Amino acid sequence: MLRDTPAFLNVDTSILGRRWVGPGIELDRAAEALAQETSLPRPVAQVLARRGVNAADAPGFLAPALRDLLPDPRSLKDMEKAVTRMLQAVKARQRIAIFADYDVDGGTSAAQLIVWFRHFGLKPTLYVPDRIDEGYGPNETAMADLAARHDLIICVDCGTLSHDPLAAAKDADVIVLDHHLGGETLPPAVAVVNPNRQDESGDLGHLCAAGVVFLALVEARRQLREAGEQSPDLMSLLDLVALATVADVAPLVGVNRAFVRQGLTVMARRDRAGLVALSDSARMDTAPSSYHLGFVLGPRVNAGGRVGQADLGARLLATADTSEAQALSERLEELNKERRDIEASVRAAALAQAEERGLDAPLVWAAGSGWHPGVVGIVASRLKEATGRPAIVIGLDDGIGKGSGRSVAGIDLGSAIQRLAGEGLLVKGGGHKMAAGLTVEQDKLEDAMARLSDLLARQGAGDLGPADLRLDGVLMPGAATLDLVETLEQAGPFGAAAPAPRFAFPAAKILHARRVGESHLKVSFGDGLGARMDAICFGAYDTDLGTTLENHGGAPFHLAGRLDINSWQGRQSVQLRLEDAALAG
Repeated sequence: MLRDTPAFLNVDTSILGRRWVGPGIELDRAAEALAQETSLPRPVAQVLARRGVNAADAPGFLAPALRDLLPDPRSLKDMEKAVTRMLQAVKARQRIAIFADYDVDGGTSAAQLIVWFRHFGLKPTLYVPDRIDEGYGPNETAMADLAARHDLIICVDCGTLSHDPLAAAKDADVIVLDHHLGGETLPPAVAVVNPNRQDESGDLGHLCAAGVVFLALVEARRQLREAGEQSPDLMSLLDLVALATVADVAPLVGVNRAFVRQGLTVMARRDRAGLVALSDSARMDTAPSSYHLGFVLGPRVNAGGRVGQADLGARLLATADTSEAQALSERLEELNKERRDIEASVRAAALAQAEERGLDAPLVWAAGSGWHPGVVGIVASRLKEATGRPAIVIGLDDGIGKGSGRSVAGIDLGSAIQRLAGEGLLVKGGGHKMAAGLTVEQDKLEDAMARLSDLLARQGAGDLGPADLRLDGVLMPGAATLDLVETLEQAGPFGAAAPAPRFAFPAAKILHARRVGESHLKVSFGDGLGARMDAICFGAYDTDLGTTLENHGGAPFHLAGRLDINSWQGRQSVQLRLEDAALAG
């Protein structure tokens, strides 16, 4: 266990109360061997060794090619059947509806299909349920109404557990393209394509719904080519797949790495009107990265589904009209600001409640009356990040709680919640390993959370070290060059199941430290030998980090964080995104 190893740089308790954990001896040896065999910089070799990459596989890992990693779409059950039905609808010029979830994954999935059908001169109806009035997934009223007016309904990022709603669509064929955990039986549909069906191998279980939709379009291209017909350009859709993969916290392994790497390249061309407008409204002035997907663009696309009109995100991503894109992006920007204000209030209340309950349990949870259902998922993410534990946040209204959960690596939250629903402790619930939703009766809330905590403890959630900060090694300011950062980026993209590398700068001398904005800290530090670099710590004054480093008194500090590139007035420099610090004793 990590607690049996010495703390990295002897930091047992940092300013933020975290214990620093560095690479073990075996990992150090593997990194050294990898560096010697490949001539890669040692920090890069350290990251590759942590990912289990050997010297022979290193070139392919650093340059993941979609053609090498793309799985055969037909390896997924019902894929050929689903795509054949889609192409029949195209040929017969049938009326098509797309029923999409209200998050980024649903929006990007819907947008891919809308763009694809547009190539054939078809304009599908887009339907995104209201989070508050209708809740997640298909409902009987909406499906019956859509079926009465359409020949084919395609459910994206939802539908796998929607037996009764799909049965209500009696007058139309239904296809499901999803990735959420399936039940023992499938709903009535022409096809249910889902790598997380119970009868699937699970080899592609890391795909988000947008990835499943992309594979369906790859299969469509195959069938079209066999018929001697042209297919739309699919590579241009990878910006949407990349956005969904990161925003939905899908593990960045296998083909997902290629999706994101290739998708960022596509996004940098600024060909999609909606993403261009959204990037400009967010004042993105650098090339897009996985950080922008998860923390800049994703939240804005999500804002409509959280606190506004549910279909705004999907409409923005699908439009080819620059004026419409501008108007939609401005509306989403407004809603995102509103969402942040609501989130801040709920987050403060949830954290206080969770702290009172205890942050070292296998499950961290909070519930409150009137908490907006559109922000409980974000707040759950904040609790998870703050504690290193799976987290659930629930909004209560009229005796019913609707909540959302986020998990940590190695803990399958979705299956545990689905089991609770099967045991009758939840009205309903489901999701995937890293994220899930639930509905619970208020009088069963305590029992349900106790049972969920027990199930997660059996997976090892109670043994996690919430205060551990994992580091890949040490660096000196003089070694943190632009070339190094660019090479490290080749080991990405970084995100779920592929954490960005963190390094410690030991015994740094703080040269300047000042507050920036309301709560951020800007630091300039050196190694005492003439080399120096800058660091930025967002939200530093929300903790003791800001005040302690601003009042450093000349004392040396170990500084820890992630490297990135700061662009200012046409110049680029390396900066440390500071995450923690400890007095160097």
